[in-house]
Amino acid sequence: MPDLMKDAQPFKFYTRLHLTELTGLRASNLSQLLKLIKKVPGSCIYHHTHRFLQQHQYLSPEPPNDFAYWVSEILGEAALGEELASIDTIRFNTIRALREEIIETIEYYIKNNFFARLKFSSEGEEFHFMKSVSFISPTKYIAYNLSDFAEILKKVTIDSIYFHIFEARLRLEKPANDFSCWIETSLGIKELAGRIANLDPYTYTLDDLRQVLINVIENYVRNKN
Repeated sequence: MPDLMKDAQPFKFYTRLHLTELTGLRASNLSQLLKLIKKVPGSCIYHHTHRFLQQHQYLSPEPPNDFAYWVSEILGEAALGEELASIDTIRFNTIRALREEIIETIEYYIKNNFFARLKFSSEGEEFHFMKSVSFISPTKYIAYNLSDFAEILKKVTIDSIYFHIFEARLRLEKPANDFSCWIETSLGIKELAGRIANLDPYTYTLDDLRQVLINVIENYVRNKN
C-alpha cells in the first residue's frame, strides 16, 4: 500500500519564526498608497494581506486585508474597501499576481472617482507599510508514509502547518502546498494530493485546517487498507 512505502523520499516538517519590520514608508492618500504598493517588496504585500491568518487563527473567515480596512475606515472610501476586501486571495499563486490585482483595483477606482484622490488621512492615521520576515527552521518530525504523516500533523505547531500550506505556495511560488507536492511526487498518490490541493485553506482556522487534513488522510488510509 502507498502509505507503507519506506523507500519514498520522506517528508521533513519545517516551521518558521515570524517577525514584522517597519519599512518607514507611509501613505496619507490613495495616490501615495498606490505608488508604494507598486514598489514595496513582496514581503510587504504578503504581510498586509495575510497577517490576519497568523494573528487571528481562531477567527474564520479572516478579517479583510489591511488595504481594505484603511481605505474604508480612514479615508471613508467604503466602495473601494469592499472591492479590495472581495479580492479572492486563493486565486493567486504568487504575490506578484496578487499585487497586480490590488493595483488594478485601486487604479480603476481613482480613474472613476476623481475626488477620492483628494482625500487625506488625519495625522497619525497614515498607512504604514510593514513587511513579514520569516526564519525557517527544521523540526524533529519526519514522515515516511501517510500514517506517520497524519500522526505528526497532530503534533506539529500551527506555525508549521501555516508554513507548508500558505508560505510554500505564495512566498516560495510553488505550484501547490508542500503536503500535496510530497504526496503526489514521493508517494505517487495523485487522488489524495489533488484532494488536499483543492481545499480552500482560507475558510478554516489553522486548528480546523489541521483537523481537516488529518481526517482526509486518515480516511484515505482506512479505505485503502
